[in-house]
This record gives sequence, structure tokens and C-alpha cells, in this order.
Amino acid sequence: MRLSNSFSGALRTFAYFMSSGSHYMLKGVDYLSLYGSDPSAIEQAYAIFANVLEFDEYGQVLNATHAQRRATDYVRSYCDSSFRVEPPFEEWEVALHEPPPLKDVI
Repeated sequence: MRLSNSFSGALRTFAYFMSSGSHYMLKGVDYLSLYGSDPSAIEQAYAIFANVLEFDEYGQVLNATHAQRRATDYVRSYCDSSFRVEPPFEEWEVALHEPPPLKDVI
């Protein structure tokens, strides 16, 4: 089984705007420096994005904008301590799940 084209497109789009420094939800936030200075903040943003995504029975992404909003709100709050995420994150949204094994199983 492979992830859907819908998921691939959602991830690709989010990755592009995050890594290019042009994410429209982060206008005015200097977050590109986090890639070199604090990559764990970027890791957390991607974890939130992945954890929040929802799919229909065909693997179509249903809430890409909401997932991006939650992830970018994290980045904004990380860069600006006066910004408050509403609603506050729930544990399942910020969970960092176990990485895959270093060696492929196939």
C-alpha cells in the first residue's frame, strides 16, 4: 500500500512553502533560520501537519488547510512568544511518533 497522490500533493505543497520561506500563513515571521539553528522546531511543525491531516476512505486529504494552520501556528508561537495558539494543542497533535527502522524491511 502506498500513500495517496492527495497526501503526496499536500505534503509537497506544505514542504515547498515552508522551505522557501513563503508560506502565506507565516507572513512577517522569520522562520527560515530555524532550519539551521533549531531543526527540532521544524520537525515539530511537520509532525503536527501529519498528525492533524484527515483522509476519506479513498485516501483524499480532507483538511490540508487546517493541518497547515495548526503547524504554522506552532512555528509562529515558537518565533513569537506573545502569540497564543487557539485552541491550544492537544497531546495527539504534537506527538512525535517512532521513526522507521534504519534498514528497510523490503
